Amino acid sequence: MKTPAQARAILGALERQHPNADTELVFDGAYQLLVATMLSAQTTDQRVNQVTPGLFRRFPDARALAGADAAELERLIQPTGFFRQKARALVGMAAGLVGEHGGDVPARMEDLVRLPGVGRKTANVVLGHAFGVPGLPVDRHVLRVANRIGLAQGDDPAIVEKQLTAALPPARWTLASDTLILHGRRVCKPRPLCDRCAARDRCAFFRGARGAVDAPRKRRQRQR
Repeated sequence: MKTPAQARAILGALERQHPNADTELVFDGAYQLLVATMLSAQTTDQRVNQVTPGLFRRFPDARALAGADAAELERLIQPTGFFRQKARALVGMAAGLVGEHGGDVPARMEDLVRLPGVGRKTANVVLGHAFGVPGLPVDRHVLRVANRIGLAQGDDPAIVEKQLTAALPPARWTLASDTLILHGRRVCKPRPLCDRCAARDRCAFFRGARGAVDAPRKRRQRQR
């Protein structure tokens, strides 16, 4: 794994490659962001953004959502996939907000993760983008990019979150996550575009891939 200084330098290079990185979810306030983030599981932010305007017109706050008719809610969110599970989670989350927090979204991790359907990743998104509270959401893109480059090691999001936050000051956590997510979507895809990566010269994956290509070439040269 990279040292904290190396990790900060690499993230600095990626931040320059993806200036003004931010969540791609469209929202107005913590309630909308919480709902949108829950819907974003196993789908794209673009698909969520297509669904949420109608959803929020029909259920503008937690009290309205807590009393939603299941069939109507499922129909509204169906394009995001897994709509039955998501509908149950949304109603449970909204009921938790109404019952425990007067309908408002709390600004503490421990309160957010007690809500049905809300894990650390979702809580960190809401904390960082709605409240300005440092948080480092770890999704599949962050896992892939951080492991490939050598910023973290492991496939457990909670462990990777601890490794990344240990290397960075809290003020950089939210931006670091946004940057890694965008890099994973645009450059470090499952089939990476290494020639477009600002961090490739410091990337463990790129060095390994280049070594695998160079080794046979060197053997052939020695045999001549």
